[in-house]
Amino acid sequence: MIEEKSTTLMAENLKDKYEMVIGLEVHAQLLTKSKMYTSDANSYGKMPNTNISVITLGHPGTLPKVNRKAVEYAVKMGLACNSSITRRNVFARKNYFYPDLPKGYQLTQDKNPICVGGFVPITLSSGEKKNVALTRIHMEEDAGKSMHLAGEVDTLVDFNRAGVPLIEIVTEPDMRSSEEAYNLLSEIKKLVVYLDVCDGNMEEGSLRCDANVSVRLNGETELGKKVEVKNMNSFRNVSRAIEHEYNRQIGLLEKGEEIISETRTFDATTGLTASMRTKEDLNDYRYFPEPDLSPVVISEEWLSSIKAELPVLPRELFDKFVNTYGLPEYDAGVLTDQKEIALWFESLCSHTNNFKAASNWMMGPIKSYLNELTLKIEDFPLKESQIAALIALIDDGKVSFTVATQKLYPQLISNPEKTPLEIAQELNLIQDSDEDSIKSVIQEVLIQNAAKVQEYKSGKKGLMGMFMGQVMKKSQGKADPKVANKILTELLDN
Repeated sequence: MIEEKSTTLMAENLKDKYEMVIGLEVHAQLLTKSKMYTSDANSYGKMPNTNISVITLGHPGTLPKVNRKAVEYAVKMGLACNSSITRRNVFARKNYFYPDLPKGYQLTQDKNPICVGGFVPITLSSGEKKNVALTRIHMEEDAGKSMHLAGEVDTLVDFNRAGVPLIEIVTEPDMRSSEEAYNLLSEIKKLVVYLDVCDGNMEEGSLRCDANVSVRLNGETELGKKVEVKNMNSFRNVSRAIEHEYNRQIGLLEKGEEIISETRTFDATTGLTASMRTKEDLNDYRYFPEPDLSPVVISEEWLSSIKAELPVLPRELFDKFVNTYGLPEYDAGVLTDQKEIALWFESLCSHTNNFKAASNWMMGPIKSYLNELTLKIEDFPLKESQIAALIALIDDGKVSFTVATQKLYPQLISNPEKTPLEIAQELNLIQDSDEDSIKSVIQEVLIQNAAKVQEYKSGKKGLMGMFMGQVMKKSQGKADPKVANKILTELLDN
């Protein structure tokens, strides 16, 4: 036990000695109907090698053509990330041999990416806010997919994914913890989903992330040797891979060994990384301009039309929920995490002024219902106006929150064609706010509990809860608790 503690302490001391430096390369598949340079369908889950053509397969004499919608999606992402938009875009061949790259090269952008610079704001668990700087966002095409079947020595190749349009979001080495990397990836996912340019599904590979990790002594300005980690299919695994690589590199330096600049793969089962290949120099790719594609020029008119189509961004909604609706930052964070939830909530707030109550209903009963039945908000049986009417019944003192959530809300779900007031009346749930009728009930309770009344007057103030329980029981839960508490206090203290 003592040995374990000392090892842990030593490890923490070593971590204090070194600084982690992280940069991310995030690939997002674009939600276009066709591929980046051909009319082949861009769709996931089809039978292998069905979404292909002679252009995808790189047959001699075939000519590619740039997908206009893919360009617009890339510009949208750049605008959302505060990047500068390159007006004259040329494409390049990135030459390398791999079985799932049928042309023997990848069409990408080299010297002039469509989006330059920019940043993505993140918020850490400590409340600290940070702008993570971007190097670039560029367009390119995806490769096919190699498939290794159990027990088979041969490798199968599915070219359906070859040519699917991608944007690659490249950050500066600007992050210093796995938490920052995790939060940045979360923010990028939110952005692409809000913009409708990518579905953000890491499990299906439509959002993929490579992490560049290095370490250096605290106080040093020169970057250490960079190691690229691939094969991470979840936010959590990105964080795990970064932490492992950080510890591995510190261990090497402490033993006096050299860190090799290489590409490593992450094993989610073991939590370890393993070497794949040494890092190639950029020159190894033999970039040269693509001769079969004319430059894509983004005119002022075209750029203005893309700007006009930009939807509301998650950080804009977050600011609105906090500053305009007065919600806590926690609420705003939960509500803006999913685009559909955020937009539904915003619509709900157009029907009520009790924004905090609306937030409580969204994060409580509504989300519980959706999670329990694995539904999306568009499948929710009630309209925003019905939830607003439910909130109004509580605010007007006609039903209690408990009655609304436990009795009224379930009935409303089952009978969405009715209004909350109609159901409340049918079930006899309307609270009695009449002071005279409530007072008579309270007087009966006090007469029946005369001994307890004397105990209360003798100083046992904790009996107030018992009296309130009796009043609610006698009124069958219909007495307005606020009115009842006020009258009960007056009668007992006088």
